[in-house]
Order: sequence, then structure tokens, then C-alpha cells
Amino acid sequence: MGMAVGVVLAAGLGTRVGADGNKAYLPLSGRSMLIWSLQTLSQHPDVARTVLVFRRGEFALARDSVQRELPAAQVEMVEGGATRHASEANVLGYLATDIESGAVDVVAIHDAARPLAGPEMFGSAIAIARECGGALPALPIAGVARVGATGLESLADQGPLVRVQTPQAFRARELLQAYRSADRDGFEGTDTSSCIERYAAVQVRTFPGDAANLKVTYGRDVAVAQRLLNQRSGPAAPR
Repeated sequence: MGMAVGVVLAAGLGTRVGADGNKAYLPLSGRSMLIWSLQTLSQHPDVARTVLVFRRGEFALARDSVQRELPAAQVEMVEGGATRHASEANVLGYLATDIESGAVDVVAIHDAARPLAGPEMFGSAIAIARECGGALPALPIAGVARVGATGLESLADQGPLVRVQTPQAFRARELLQAYRSADRDGFEGTDTSSCIERYAAVQVRTFPGDAANLKVTYGRDVAVAQRLLNQRSGPAAPR
């Protein structure tokens, strides 16, 4: 069995949350938002390496934030791309040699905008990915309908609907091959699972998500996330 690598994606913007720049660096409970996920991964017994995917032009910001707020952690840096898919392709290219040699057997990919994902979520995702091929946390969606020719139509008969979260974890070789195939075809997935489901013959299983694992998308989410972080561990001492 190889090692698991935890990846934090922080190459996006913060337009909807109201940030002037990259929302991943918004202060939350005494530290930058992305630091919470990096800390969880860097201290996780199932994660051998932690990688931060930073936005182009923000290497110094990423490096300085980690050195200042998480000085004991070993965090590798990879430049992201113009889209989420491109950022994932970049980090898989960076890991390709170790994936092909078998040194890395699972890659867990997480959004920096989800600072509340606990260590148990990463552990579950990695264990299920090793067993089945892919894993993602999901929450059920209730009370959903669509408007048809005769009015509202229930979607209940189409099976349970879920809302997918991160971290999403996958066997590394299959994931790398899926992104190479996507590059050949010019395909861009909306998230990691959409690419591997299109190109890899692996089973992607869901496991219970967590309502507290919210994604900081809008301004109101900042206050909610800060309150939840304070309740979980108390405010971090400013650095």
C-alpha cells in the first residue's frame, strides 16, 4: 500500500463572498481560512503528504501564510490553473512520478473554502477510496421537485438526491489516467468525481457528509463558519 496525499485547492476567487482577492485567505477565528484544512491534513495519521494548490501569482502569499500560521507543517506548493479542473490536472501532473511508481496510492482533494471538514471525513474518504476506487461525502436533499407540463413533478421516483461535499478521494493511478484522458479529449469536469466517473472504471461510493462542513460562498457564510470553528476548538491565537 502506498501513501495518501491530501490536496487543498485554493486557486479560486472570492467574488460572491465579497472578498477583494482570494477568499481562501480570509481571516476565520484567528487564522487564514485555508490554514484550517492544511492543519487537519498535516496532522492526520492517514495522510503522508499535504499539497496546497495556490492561484497563479500568489506563491509568496501562500508560502508566507503557511510559514507564519502553520510553521511546523510540511506543505508542498503547486501552482493552480485557470479552472478547478486545470488546478487538479496540475497537481496530478506534479504527483505523476510517485503515482506511477506506486508510492502514492490515494489522492484526497479538498476545497479551501470548506475549513470545517474534520479528520474523520478525510479518514473515511481515504479508506473507502482504497477499497472501492472513489469516495465522496454527500448529504440528502429533501423536498425537491421540478416544473413539468402538468405542474410540479416529484423527483422521488428517480432515487435519492444528494448534495456532494469535499474531501473527495480516489485511487491515484485511475485518477491520473482519467485526467490524462480528459486532457486528450478536451473535457473539463465540474468536480473531481465527474472526471473519474467519465473515464475510470472504478466504483465511486458516497458516505455521510456533515451539515457543518459548509462551503464559504457568501458573506453570511463567514460568520457561520467562524462561530462553528470557535465552538469546535476555540479561537486560534493570532500569529
